[in-house]
Amino acid sequence: MCVLFLYETGEECCGNHSKKAFGVECLSDRQIFRWHKAFAEGREDVNDENRAGRPSTSSSDDNVKSVRDLLNTDRRLSVHLISETLDITKTIVHETVSKSLGMRKVCAKLVPKVLTDDQKARRVETCQELLDT
Repeated sequence: MCVLFLYETGEECCGNHSKKAFGVECLSDRQIFRWHKAFAEGREDVNDENRAGRPSTSSSDDNVKSVRDLLNTDRRLSVHLISETLDITKTIVHETVSKSLGMRKVCAKLVPKVLTDDQKARRVETCQELLDT
C-alpha cells in the first residue's frame, strides 16, 4: 500500500502521491490520513480487520439443502410458503432457489433453468393441457 510505504520512508503523507499513481481510483485524503494515523499507532498489516456483525446466511449449505429437499417433495411451493416452513426470510429463499439451485417458475412449478429440448416440449404440452381444462 502506498500509504504504508510513505509512512515507513518518513515522507509527508498527502493525497497527491496516490492521485498521481492511481488516478481516479485513489483513496480520499481523509482515508489516507486515517491509514497514516493507524500506521503511526503501530499497525503493520494493510489488510482489513474482521468486522463484527451478523454472518451471511444466504449461502449456507444447510439452507440450500433444506430448500432443495423441500422443493423435491413439492415443486409447486411458493417462496413465501418455503420461507414460512423453513423459517428463512423470503429474499434468502428466492436467492437460494434462483442462484444456488438454478431454478425458476414455469407453469407454477419450480424447475431447473437448463432443460433439454424434450423436457421443454413436455412442459409446454403439460401447461397447454392444464390451460385447456
